[in-house]
Amino acid sequence: MTLKHRLLHFVLLFLIGSHSSLFAQKKNDRFQGQLTYRITICDTSLRKLIPANYMIVVTDDTLLRIENNTERFGRQTVIKHMSLNKSYLLIETPTQKYAVQTNHNTEKKDSSAYQFKKKWGKVKICGLKANRLLVSHPEFPEELPFFYFKNLSPKYLNAFENFPGLPAIYYVASPDGIFLYELIDIKRDTPNHDLFGIPSDYKKVSFDDFLKEILEEQGNQGEIENEK
Repeated sequence: MTLKHRLLHFVLLFLIGSHSSLFAQKKNDRFQGQLTYRITICDTSLRKLIPANYMIVVTDDTLLRIENNTERFGRQTVIKHMSLNKSYLLIETPTQKYAVQTNHNTEKKDSSAYQFKKKWGKVKICGLKANRLLVSHPEFPEELPFFYFKNLSPKYLNAFENFPGLPAIYYVASPDGIFLYELIDIKRDTPNHDLFGIPSDYKKVSFDDFLKEILEEQGNQGEIENEK
């Protein structure tokens, strides 16, 4: 798989795992605070190669900040305005810091790939009652159990815009395998507004321009290595 394709797969996975949807809100859906998810790959034989990491979602119910960290791509942060449905993906490379702009109004949604059926059964997750779903996906070997909070909107996550609430335990299919996302902490508070700003030392670029610069950076690095 080429670098361009790997970057495309990564960005799609990150957006699916962490961005918002267009699901209609109810009055009791408003949430301000922080959600922390633990992410593990389901294939136990790969866990040494792909260790667990964490996704942190911070929101004031209008703006959204999602932080993720992987060994392959390092730390990534998404800053999103939910009403405008636009965001920046913050990525650092050895030579530059980028704010990659995305307009979600022009994206093709992946939500149709996840089909669900409501099932009997509830569990408590972070002190809240969560309802059960059975979810199918073309890349799932079988239907998998999801759990969701029916009184919280799924708009703080993506790919699940047709779901009846915010997923607390869910699975995401990716080129590397199937990943389990588990909510391990929920805090209600008013976040610092500065968390939703784009740092001044980040270069704002489109996704296409970002790919061009990354490929050029990789090419220049290869030339340097060949000269040694």
